[in-house]
Amino acid sequence: QVQVVESGGGLVQAGGSLRLSCTASGRTFSWFAMGWFRQAPGKEREFVATISRNGDSTDYADSVKGRFTISRDNAKNAVYLQMNSLKPEDTAVYYCGTRRNMLDISRRVEAYDYWGQGTQVTVSS
Repeated sequence: QVQVVESGGGLVQAGGSLRLSCTASGRTFSWFAMGWFRQAPGKEREFVATISRNGDSTDYADSVKGRFTISRDNAKNAVYLQMNSLKPEDTAVYYCGTRRNMLDISRRVEAYDYWGQGTQVTVSS
C-alpha cells in the first residue's frame, strides 16, 4: 500500500516563504518521478512542479518559475517544494503525487497515481 503524506502548509503574508515536504512509502521511492500540484476553491487541480527519479531533471509551471524550487532526498523518501515570494494567487491546497509506471516527468494530473491528502497554503495580501 502506497502512502503519500504532505506537510508544511500554513498562513503566510505576501512575499513570504514556505517549505512543503512530502514523504512516500510502500514502493521504491527512487524509482519514481514526483510532482507537486495545487487546487484552489472552484478550480481544477493544476501542475506546479515535477522532478525526475534522480533529481537531475525538473519542470515548473510558468506561474511559479523563479520563485519555487522542487528537490528530493531519496535516502529519506522525501520531496520538497521551497516556495519564495509567495503571492495571494498561490493560495490553494497543495498535493504531492507519485508518477505512474516509472516514466519520465510529466505536467499531466493523469500521469500520477498516488496522492496525499494535501496541505493548505494561504497567502494573505
